[in-house]
Amino acid sequence: MGNLTNKNTSNPMDNIDDWEENLKERYPDPETPIKEKEEFRNYVDSERLETVREFYRINHEFQTYDFVCKKEEEFLKFDKKELSLWEAIDFLNTLVDDSDPDIDLDQFQHLLQTSEAIRADGHPDWFVLTGFIHDMGKVLCLFGEPQWAVVGDTFPVGCKFSDKIVYPEFFAANPDSTNEKYNTKYGVYSPNCGLDHVKMSWGHDEYLYQIMKDYLPEPALYIIRYHSFYSQHREEAYLHLMNEKDIEMFEWVKKFNPYDLYTKAPVKPDAEALRPYYEELVKKYLPNKLNL
Repeated sequence: MGNLTNKNTSNPMDNIDDWEENLKERYPDPETPIKEKEEFRNYVDSERLETVREFYRINHEFQTYDFVCKKEEEFLKFDKKELSLWEAIDFLNTLVDDSDPDIDLDQFQHLLQTSEAIRADGHPDWFVLTGFIHDMGKVLCLFGEPQWAVVGDTFPVGCKFSDKIVYPEFFAANPDSTNEKYNTKYGVYSPNCGLDHVKMSWGHDEYLYQIMKDYLPEPALYIIRYHSFYSQHREEAYLHLMNEKDIEMFEWVKKFNPYDLYTKAPVKPDAEALRPYYEELVKKYLPNKLNL
């Protein structure tokens, strides 16, 4: 796979949330008026756009079918740490964004903003919990994983890469693009086989899904597993691999997306006041300890 040890190759972004801000540029909230350029961090005219492009260049070159299989073998043993959810949040908080000029929130507060918006709209408590934990898989960064193998848009591997995926031109450097086993419409899959039989590019979505799959309702698991699968839930590029259950469950993924992208605001949630509610919610669904 080449040398991935140098900093520029492993972590082109200074902040792992840069890709989420780029998503907002690509998929702006249709209900929110477009801000003036000086009102928000502008990615179009800044070097951050090149940073995100470099991120996806690396991501698209190295996210192969074999790479995903190796990462599943490495991380789905869940032998890195045993933590409670609250210990995992403390662990995640070491990823606080020090470089963001617009907002000064740690990961815990970002999760609270998402979940509190969901709760305010009267959704079921499992949906609130899903919003609260949806980015917990980013702890992969703290196990030494490069950002391109933790965050970013996700997509199927093992079949032809869709031109609806962000920066599709970068897949030209991916060896699967010239491998006859993987470069056809269906690749190693069969028509409408169902996404549970499809390997997705490796990152925090799949990792957290595998941790949570025995504890949460099916719609919650779809949200966790596919919330970064923009080429499907925004572009519908992979309907040929989906079955009827996938299509039904993706309505929840689509319902979740605006809460994930558009609830980032400068007012910090009152974490201390909210914690008792979330402690009870976590206790209802999750075990005392999680194996990461």
